[in-house]
Amino acid sequence: MSTKEVQEKIVDNMRRWQKIENASVASTGQVIEKTENPIVRMVMEIIQRDSQVHYRVQELIADSLTTKALALTPDELADVWDMIENHIKLEKKTVEMAEEALEALKGRKMVVQEYLLQYLMEDENKHNHILDSLATIKKGMYPYG
Repeated sequence: MSTKEVQEKIVDNMRRWQKIENASVASTGQVIEKTENPIVRMVMEIIQRDSQVHYRVQELIADSLTTKALALTPDELADVWDMIENHIKLEKKTVEMAEEALEALKGRKMVVQEYLLQYLMEDENKHNHILDSLATIKKGMYPYG
């Protein structure tokens, strides 16, 4: 398969995936309208917002292959890297706080609170992972630093 064919396949995949994300937003909206339960509503709102962000990421991927090339220069990353490093520290602190709260709940049968705290910890860990990946990109740009 040629590079052009691969790019066309990825763009097609992103466009089809965006339709699913739109359906997810509509579906979660229907659940939110139907229930007053704050737990169910919160879970649906989380999924809805994630689907909206996924749609934007898919759009960026498709656009990068059709109309707007993506680039990240060492200077652009260097301009904000100190702030990113500060944010990494904040994210690590949030994981520590989630772990501390989950530890306090152990054996207490507070399943809803544990469920929500577990979600928060997983999401904060996801943030750490994507920031670590950005650091890997930075290291690739600066092999000695």
